[in-house]
Amino acid sequence: MPLPPLLAALCAVLVLSLVCGAGIGASGLSWGEVLRYLWSGLTGGAISPTEVPAYTIVWELRFPRALLAAVVGAGLSAIGVAVQAMVRNALADPFVLGISSGAGVGANAVLLFGALGGLGMWALSTAAFLSALLAMMLVYAIARTARGLSPMRLVLTGSAMYYGFSAVTTFMVFAAEHGEAARSAMMWLLGSLGGANWASLPIAAGAVLAGLVHLTLSARRLNALAMGDETAAALGVDAGRLRKELFVVSAAVTGAVVAVSGAIGFVGLIVPHGVRMLVGADHRRVLAVAPLVGAILMIWVDVLSRVVMAPTELPVGVLTAVIGVPCFVLLMRRRSYTFGGA
Repeated sequence: MPLPPLLAALCAVLVLSLVCGAGIGASGLSWGEVLRYLWSGLTGGAISPTEVPAYTIVWELRFPRALLAAVVGAGLSAIGVAVQAMVRNALADPFVLGISSGAGVGANAVLLFGALGGLGMWALSTAAFLSALLAMMLVYAIARTARGLSPMRLVLTGSAMYYGFSAVTTFMVFAAEHGEAARSAMMWLLGSLGGANWASLPIAAGAVLAGLVHLTLSARRLNALAMGDETAAALGVDAGRLRKELFVVSAAVTGAVVAVSGAIGFVGLIVPHGVRMLVGADHRRVLAVAPLVGAILMIWVDVLSRVVMAPTELPVGVLTAVIGVPCFVLLMRRRSYTFGGA
């Protein structure tokens, strides 16, 4: 499929999805009102005092939430592509390195025990991000050998640390004295964009954008790495050095995304496979399409999480699993599709 028209179509769908994300909800606003409030927010236009509550819903609550969903989906999808190439394992996703569960330890320390209370609204994101980085350094230190960083050791170490950090998080929830705090912690662990606001966007968006730029510039090297270390060396690519770069980028982006959304699974696993079926295995094409598909997917998953059982909000991670599991089973049953290949 030609790439330019596909990218143009996906960009149009993304814009339409953002508008729908800002417009769909229980408040009963008309689409004319939604578009007018979005335009006022974008241009700094004036609104009447009676419109302030509705404007706040659209511009201060729903629209930054839709944008954050797009950022999270784009980041998880791109990192899914990178991790699968890095460990040469088609079943890998951003959570296989144990970084998300490490972020969960820091987030739960804030939610359950009030850690970093002096940072106010930044406490949760800061704790999750810092604990994700600590988890990354721990996994790297254990997996690294004198011969470098091998894919198998990285996957096994990350998987082991995932269970270790998950056990710590479960113990923290079990030991919590307040039931409401434990409920908030469980909601975060299952994925939620309920805390989205304009202040939560810059760090996550900046990390995802920087990661996308680096991965796009490394697309040719990823193609070589996917063919094996020996082939990569023959093509002039230092597989060990590239793997270290991908590890740092994956950890930083995953930590930044998990800090604002919680642990959302399946996006980084299923989107890369679906995109490869659409555009082939060339990472230059996959990395151009996967972030857009992931962004669109996450916007609509978040919309569903808000409306399916309104006014109760479903965890986003539950819906991504409901969608991701049957999609993955269908992919596995397609004889024409080779995981990680065309």
